[in-house]
Amino acid sequence: MTTDEARHYRMRIQGMTCSHCAEVVTGALEGAGAQEVSVDYLKGEANFRFAGDLSTLRQAVIEAGYVPDGVVDVTQEGRGGAMHDGHDYDLVVVGSGGAAFAGAIRATELGARVLMIERGTVGGTCVNVGCIPSKFLLRSAEVYHEAAHHPYRGVETRASSVDLGELVRQKGELTERLRQEKYLDLIGEYGWELELGEARFVDEGTLEVNGHRVRGRHYLLATGARPAVPPIPGLEEAGYITSTTAMELDHVPESLLIIGAGYVALELGMVFRRLGSQVTIMQRGGRILREYDPEVSDAVMEVLRREGISVLTGARVQRVLRDGGSKLLEVRTGDGTLTLRGEEVLVATGRSPNVEALDLPVAGVQLDDTGAVAVDEAQRTTNPRVWAAGDVTRTPQFVYVAAYEGGLAAGNALTGARTYRDLSALPSVIFTQPQIASVGMTEAEARAKGLEVRTSTLPLDAVPRARVNGDGLGLFKLVAEASSDRLLGAQVVAENAGDVIYAAVLATRFGLRVSDLLDTFAPYLTMAEGLKLAAQSFSRDVKKLSCCAA
Repeated sequence: MTTDEARHYRMRIQGMTCSHCAEVVTGALEGAGAQEVSVDYLKGEANFRFAGDLSTLRQAVIEAGYVPDGVVDVTQEGRGGAMHDGHDYDLVVVGSGGAAFAGAIRATELGARVLMIERGTVGGTCVNVGCIPSKFLLRSAEVYHEAAHHPYRGVETRASSVDLGELVRQKGELTERLRQEKYLDLIGEYGWELELGEARFVDEGTLEVNGHRVRGRHYLLATGARPAVPPIPGLEEAGYITSTTAMELDHVPESLLIIGAGYVALELGMVFRRLGSQVTIMQRGGRILREYDPEVSDAVMEVLRREGISVLTGARVQRVLRDGGSKLLEVRTGDGTLTLRGEEVLVATGRSPNVEALDLPVAGVQLDDTGAVAVDEAQRTTNPRVWAAGDVTRTPQFVYVAAYEGGLAAGNALTGARTYRDLSALPSVIFTQPQIASVGMTEAEARAKGLEVRTSTLPLDAVPRARVNGDGLGLFKLVAEASSDRLLGAQVVAENAGDVIYAAVLATRFGLRVSDLLDTFAPYLTMAEGLKLAAQSFSRDVKKLSCCAA
């Protein structure tokens, strides 16, 4: 056997924990005839060339005391191998956020040679201008608010002042650390290439970046999205802030007018209200959170009223004017037109996919009616060599969805598999206080599908943890199929609802019944106990149960 006759393989191996393990596996593979063996115990993999029966190598690994877990032939897609068929890379990833990194990691695990292209700051929305910075500010606002407002007589606390510039500086330090640890450091760890620059397609199989052309066997578009700005007369001239620029303000505005009422509006509205702003939220529809059942919307409206946040429903902004240091909004409501004055205007009306610079028509990649990249359930676009994932597609805009889709797309592209996207048990969390979380179907969605359902709505003050916390404003709602008792969905408005909802995710994902919730232990004095109490309330009056009653 010669090296030229051998093919390049990558074997996943379980059980390696140290450099000695790598030496043992190397010896076993070489003893069975493998050549150019390279073993990485941290990654749990071995790369080698071999021209014989692979079962011989598997047996050698087993006899050495380890577990072979799949072999991939990477002769044509090998990391660091010779270019072939005119392709420079096996996968070219455009973008560097959650979807991009998940795709690149999956591709390198499959032995592919990967190039990542980023035109701006590595890390995408979540770590730079989304999840991490917003939750940092939410938590700091909670601490400030609780210092001045808590239910415990005999405990004296006070809130003095807010230095928003210092909070923003700390936020920046945190995002920089996480960007380095969770993104930049991983590029070298996994071994793909990064090029900073603007990428655009010049034909169906070629990108141009920084004046040179790149040909990929496959492409993954993961360019994300940016805040959408509606064409309201006078808005550009008067000035406005978005979710990105709001988190860079160096002072707390005296008043804040928010156009939109989704999760960005609710979260940032609560941040600035608790830090001292007068906040008004404008919703075009008749109620906020229309994707939730009405009981949830009503509970959240009560929360906002308690916070001192004004909410206008059925509101359409007609025009924006600047008046000295203020902005004036002419707003049409069901009761007529009114004028609102605020120091700042926050536009929170959704997000627009970043597609313009890619020149997608040249590549034969179509957009859907929302302007997002159109993909099938395997994440493939209308160009069979181009895949897309995350916020650049019409997908729920959560970083965990983006990462899931990025890995799915890369796996499908490089292995030829057709694994389809499954978001049936997808949790959603809005990080207000209390938090708002859901999974599965609402009552309205279940009935729209023709399902016979029964529901349980438990007020939060029926949960002992909430009573101890001194805050009973919120609820648990469960939706179950009447015939099978199977849990179809859950909605929670409560402290730590984002943590509580994971149990409901597992229940809906694996088809558990309400009776299964009743037959499990719920730790007493946790908010998660509310799920069991809500399950009990299908058939019992929980007010007539003692503490911990089964």
